[in-house]
Amino acid sequence: MMRAKDPPRSRREEYSEATRQALLDAGREAFAANGFQAAGMEAISRAARVTRGAFYHHFEDKKALFDAVVVAMQREAAARIEAAARNERKIWDRLSAGIDAYLDACEEPAYARIVIQEAQAVLGEPRYREIEETYPTALLIATLRALKRDGELNADDVDLLSRMIDAMICKIGLLLPYADDSRKLRRNGQKIVAAVLETFRHKP
Repeated sequence: MMRAKDPPRSRREEYSEATRQALLDAGREAFAANGFQAAGMEAISRAARVTRGAFYHHFEDKKALFDAVVVAMQREAAARIEAAARNERKIWDRLSAGIDAYLDACEEPAYARIVIQEAQAVLGEPRYREIEETYPTALLIATLRALKRDGELNADDVDLLSRMIDAMICKIGLLLPYADDSRKLRRNGQKIVAAVLETFRHKP
């Protein structure tokens, strides 16, 4: 049975989406370079080549744009995690590959500054956690649930374990930009995470 195709978008809709994307791109660049407080809406609008009115048509204020940028970056990070995990056959290997892919994202300057360093303070803990648990954390929870389902994980509360492991991984990401030897810190941090997970691994 053939599925009906989505109706073609009008030029106005395409222009609106292009304008929104231009603001997201300009906002990401400004927030990464200058931080949330120093990034100005006028400068972002100029960089996106749109009027201030167009800015307010798409976003209520600078914080709303920042929120949208964080969502976009977390969605991209989740896609990278999924792509890396897809190459592995065993669930434990997918978990390791996913953690590695996430830390790769954390070492990118834009992600480190916007998502790791500033997002929680700018958006507040509830909103930051909501975004995180919609994208990267959701994948971690799903993976540990799959291990529990297959009898490979001994944990009474998988969701709590997932969030605690997530906190450890995020802490590594937070420390990476300030480390004298980021490779060593990352390697040691991943060993600690792996050791904690190993204590919950089912031993036949």
